[in-house]
Amino acid sequence: MHLRLDLHSRVPIYVQIFEQVKTLVAAGTLDPGSQLPTVREMASELRINFNTVARAYRLLHEEGVISTQQGRGTYVMEQAPPHTSERERRARLETLIEVWMEEAIKFGFTADEIEAAFAHGLARRGAKRSTQ
Repeated sequence: MHLRLDLHSRVPIYVQIFEQVKTLVAAGTLDPGSQLPTVREMASELRINFNTVARAYRLLHEEGVISTQQGRGTYVMEQAPPHTSERERRARLETLIEVWMEEAIKFGFTADEIEAAFAHGLARRGAKRSTQ
């Protein structure tokens, strides 16, 4: 499992881990029953304090994304009910957009430039607009 942390972001590291693992599970990259690295293994791999990973794992456990079994390891739980998954999916999208906008602003882009780049990216990928 490969996570990308931005140590300069305003988003706390444990939240970044939490969000990325949830995204990997929602995207099907991490299948139900998949074993995650131990807290110490992930902390060592990411070169961060193990308490930070433990906090992210605790949140993931509370959300029902993972299950930690003493002496056996940490595993991805079965998929959440559809109504929960849709709500979480939208929340993840908002988080991704917020992080993306924060980075763009750091590079000095204006709101108009960000909006134009986003529209261009959608058009380039052939994303369809929904009319609601």
